[in-house]
Amino acid sequence: MSNATIYDVAGKAEVSLATVSRVLNNPEKVNEATRAKVLKVIKELGYRPNAIARGLASHKTTTVGIMLSDVTRASTSSLLGGIIDIAKKYSYSIKIFSMSGDRDVLDSIREVVAEQVDGILFLNDELDSKQLNIVKEQASNANIPLVLTNVISDDPELASVAIDYKKASYDTTKELIAQGRKALFLLSTVTRYSVNSQKEAGYEEAMKEAGLESKVFRTSGDLSINTPHFEEYFGSHPVDGAIAVRDSIAVSFMNVMINKGKKVPEDVAVIGYQNTKYAMLARPKLTCIDTPVYDIGAVAMRLLTKLMKGEAVDTIKIVLPHKIIKRESM
Repeated sequence: MSNATIYDVAGKAEVSLATVSRVLNNPEKVNEATRAKVLKVIKELGYRPNAIARGLASHKTTTVGIMLSDVTRASTSSLLGGIIDIAKKYSYSIKIFSMSGDRDVLDSIREVVAEQVDGILFLNDELDSKQLNIVKEQASNANIPLVLTNVISDDPELASVAIDYKKASYDTTKELIAQGRKALFLLSTVTRYSVNSQKEAGYEEAMKEAGLESKVFRTSGDLSINTPHFEEYFGSHPVDGAIAVRDSIAVSFMNVMINKGKKVPEDVAVIGYQNTKYAMLARPKLTCIDTPVYDIGAVAMRLLTKLMKGEAVDTIKIVLPHKIIKRESM
């Protein structure tokens, strides 16, 4: 790959940086002879224009900051896929900022603001309302649009894109109850994520309406931790159905049940959340609440684009539809 820069092109073509930028962005504004000379040099040098070069005409590169906490989740890669595909259409530059669990929220958002990004997509659902307010205030003070991406907040001033996690869990729980499942568990995490809180609320509402006891089992997304948890606890506690907040947790639980001689779904129905690759790799194939994470990322990027441009939007709270993908575990 060529290492030629826009400066190399301008120097060899004996034109200004602005002229090279206009050839790349607004060729109709450059006379034919100059345009042909610049394009010839670009071809000779093997120069590939980047976002910075394309932005020189306006003296500004549109840069979007993505704040996230965990890149290991299967859903995160799909979210980023949706974001990046739309960002490419607008020739945006992307910067990813990792928020580790032990790092101060204020320090993290200040780092993003200091990079002079034009907009922020916030993918970290581990923060409480107080911490989210810190992020909101810092972005607002710097006049940087912010969109929560697959993150839930009751704050009416915070733009967000997600599904209705509470309703998704409510509907799924009701369907399992209709099958006659009574020892029905929600497999959640010890770490309190905003979306998981909504999943738990929907489950608990449906169980209460049916006069059944809510059974929220908290564990880890780490298979080396949740597998022994399941083996120990469900060795002495009855269960005939489970909804897991992640597909990986659902598959881990299902494997434990099968190893204990249970039949899925005859003895125990199992449902995952997200509909990731784990669902199709599992045997039996996993029934899932489909979370359209790619679409969430893409829609969030489009919403942020409108906010960055100052365009009018119908709502800053976008809720995408969900559905249950029925396979062999229900």
